[in-house]
Amino acid sequence: MQKKRDHLGFLSSLFAIFVGLLVGMVILLVSNPAQAFQGFFTILTGPVTHGLKGVGQVFYYATPIIMTGLSVGFAFKTGLFNIGAAGQFIIGAFAAIVVGIHGKALGSAQWIVALLAATIAGFLWGAIPGIFKACFNVNEVIACIMTNYIGMYLVNYLVSTNASLYDKIRNYSKDVAKTANIPGMGLDKLFEGSSINGGFLIALIAVAIIYVVLQKTTFGYELKAAGFNKDASKYAGMNEKRNIIVSMAIAGALSGLGGAMLYLAGSGKHIVIQDVLAAEGMNGISVALLGLSHPIGVLFAGLFIAYITAGGFYLQLLDFPTEIIDIITAVIIYFSAFSLFVRVFLLNLQKKRELTQKANEKTKEGGTAE
Repeated sequence: MQKKRDHLGFLSSLFAIFVGLLVGMVILLVSNPAQAFQGFFTILTGPVTHGLKGVGQVFYYATPIIMTGLSVGFAFKTGLFNIGAAGQFIIGAFAAIVVGIHGKALGSAQWIVALLAATIAGFLWGAIPGIFKACFNVNEVIACIMTNYIGMYLVNYLVSTNASLYDKIRNYSKDVAKTANIPGMGLDKLFEGSSINGGFLIALIAVAIIYVVLQKTTFGYELKAAGFNKDASKYAGMNEKRNIIVSMAIAGALSGLGGAMLYLAGSGKHIVIQDVLAAEGMNGISVALLGLSHPIGVLFAGLFIAYITAGGFYLQLLDFPTEIIDIITAVIIYFSAFSLFVRVFLLNLQKKRELTQKANEKTKEGGTAE
């Protein structure tokens, strides 16, 4: 039965990708019919045709959304909906930037301390909805929405009111020290010319760790049990409140680490003072849904979304407005959310077929007995 569910889930994800690309093709036809097919081909092949540099850019774009996808997927697997990845992401990014600017005395260890600070900050911020859920029975979706906006406005305030962090002229955070940037770890030489760094390797390690925790450990089993049925886990002797808090906190840590990976990539990223939630946090929801919340699935879903994003960048070589790239990428990303709906629909259809088949078999057996 589990294999059938996995098969249907995979088909639903493929359907979401197909619909997203189809809508993207329609948008290209409407905006520029003469170059629509060439543009669509560019999206699908752009990164590959630019060699290792293009592939490196895909990995660079994938790194933060793999982390937020892991965050949302981990919470899903434990029966919780972490819609607060955007807030956890920016809180982690802020902690990393603070260390990246003020921690020059740390020397070559500065980037490591910055990553740890971001992970801890995300862990604590993610624990807040978990505490509300476990102790006060507040739905985690509502609590996460609150912490998203509180986190965004809090970071805007803390950056804009701190002269050591804020660049008034450019309206964003100052540059971090060079020693705060994540080193290339050889990837920058392999994919020369791209923005890739060792953060991608860290993301792969995070995927492996989350997979082992969820699939191979008693701790992971308890987290999943507490999330899906708090009363049953309590009856089995588990501390269900602690497990809910820990689940959300771990999810927050993953998002916070993702925030650090983006802003410490050495690619000139800064925290811009604007009233907009971090797109990487919201995209993590779609990546998790497209990857069926499985760590390996999240990895490939993140790579796919990043591939489309990188391909859209090369679309600028044709006569398409730059906004078209954002529209197409957004459509593909958000259509992936329908994969969950399609999966549920296919599962229900499969169940109906099985019930009908069993009923027919019983009817035949009854007729034979007579």
